[in-house]
Amino acid sequence: MNVAIVHDWLTGARGGERVLEVLCELFPSATIFTLLHIPGTVSKRIEAMRIRTSFVQHLPFLKSHYRAYLPLFPKAIERLDLSGFELVISVSHCVAKGALPAPGACSICICLTPIRYAWDMADTYFPKNKPLKRLAVMPFIRRLREWDRRTADRVHHYVAISNFVAKRIEQFYGRESDVIYPPVDCSRFAPRPDEVGDYYLIVSAFAPYKRIDLAIEAFRGLDARLKIVGKGQEARCLASIAPSNVEFIGSASDEEVAELLAKCRALIFCGVEDFGIVPLESLASGRPVIAYGRGGALETITDGETGVFFPEQTPQSLAKAIRRSESMTFHPATLRASAERFDTSIFKRNIADYISRKVG
Repeated sequence: MNVAIVHDWLTGARGGERVLEVLCELFPSATIFTLLHIPGTVSKRIEAMRIRTSFVQHLPFLKSHYRAYLPLFPKAIERLDLSGFELVISVSHCVAKGALPAPGACSICICLTPIRYAWDMADTYFPKNKPLKRLAVMPFIRRLREWDRRTADRVHHYVAISNFVAKRIEQFYGRESDVIYPPVDCSRFAPRPDEVGDYYLIVSAFAPYKRIDLAIEAFRGLDARLKIVGKGQEARCLASIAPSNVEFIGSASDEEVAELLAKCRALIFCGVEDFGIVPLESLASGRPVIAYGRGGALETITDGETGVFFPEQTPQSLAKAIRRSESMTFHPATLRASAERFDTSIFKRNIADYISRKVG
């Protein structure tokens, strides 16, 4: 069977790329279709695949400003030539699910989320306190929302990465989905309880909904250190508001992230995530998670056992949760066992069985 895997873009190693890696292992002869590919930014497993890109690949300033081409993404994804492929598997958080399968082909979408900035997080990405930017972009966002809903029925079967995402798929697309939790490579991490340091940690892309600004403000009033690993469009703004006890590390390798996780006091997780792989990587490292009590975190973290929830998305609520965590005892073996429920081997088996059942 000829298999096409459609991915929004290949510009870094995040949760969606972990899912893509497993699909590459299951279908090593598949072809990856994507809007754009910046070589060297994803794993060797993905780079070794046959990769075909859209016309976006040839536009200027791609590495630094590819998001500026968002208005072109629906047209670009529809122009990908999927003729001759009997199975199309999309890994989608933007437009990948809108790719046009050949007549008679089976289309399965592993939906990381319906487009956040088109639906319930539009005000986060385009806030009302920036009226000129909002005025310029909102007409397109409304068209993108219409396109996203109109193309939802090109997919025959939806896989949601959490119950939280399944509800969003039903709300925005009017479609049912099956929940299969995404992969966490627990083998990369190991508890080291005798080496815990004196800092808290964030590992995140610098996107607006991640709410890293909230953590920075919380630590302004705390006698504790915060290290932040990541990069993104908000880097300059976040650095400008950070107090002296907040350190930006920038990009880090998988090995460096594992080292930082193993030695942190706890992972800080401020956003409303669709699932959240990094918190489970922290648990696999034997370190608890301090998370905002909404979204996918509610399906992976147990308050008082594997972490602490803060109920309001404010610096004060987060600071209170951090202080509460300092008086609690977390057992590394319990944390590790909780993460292993989501190990890559389990996802690989579940998604392979699912595809086999649906394709027949």
